[in-house]
Amino acid sequence: MSSDENITREKAMVLFDQAYRKQMDGEYGDAIVLYKRSINTFPTAEAYTFLGWTYSLIGRVAEAIELCQRAIETDPTYGNPYNDIGAYLIDQEKWEEAIPWLQKATIAPRYETRQFPYMNLGRAYQNLGQYETAVQHFKQALVEEPFYLPAHWALTALLAKMN
Repeated sequence: MSSDENITREKAMVLFDQAYRKQMDGEYGDAIVLYKRSINTFPTAEAYTFLGWTYSLIGRVAEAIELCQRAIETDPTYGNPYNDIGAYLIDQEKWEEAIPWLQKATIAPRYETRQFPYMNLGRAYQNLGQYETAVQHFKQALVEEPFYLPAHWALTALLAKMN
């Protein structure tokens, strides 16, 4: 990457950081503007994914999914957009449709929070009535992050239901 490209990427990351702060403060309109400016400066999978997340928070799920697909096109190694698509589909009760996306998230080379797709896989399989498979995924979420309380709660509740 050239010096000019590095500077452009750094500018985009500053905009991304500003957008993220706005999003965390609930200022979604400002966050959307800043994420778009970041993408226009230097498109990254992160900016597309987080813009999608912001859209999902205001009920624009179809656009969120499209943006995650753009993120995957930009960097197929980035795991977050695969999980996010799966989570959006779960929210729409499209359990079977969510599973392939979540499976891709679990093997994405660039992903630091694998407990999330495992947890979501557990949720999907539980809603499909495949309890043993759900248990395996909840347990794997806990292997990835032993203190991930939602996985503990889901596993405990499901095991109680199965007994």
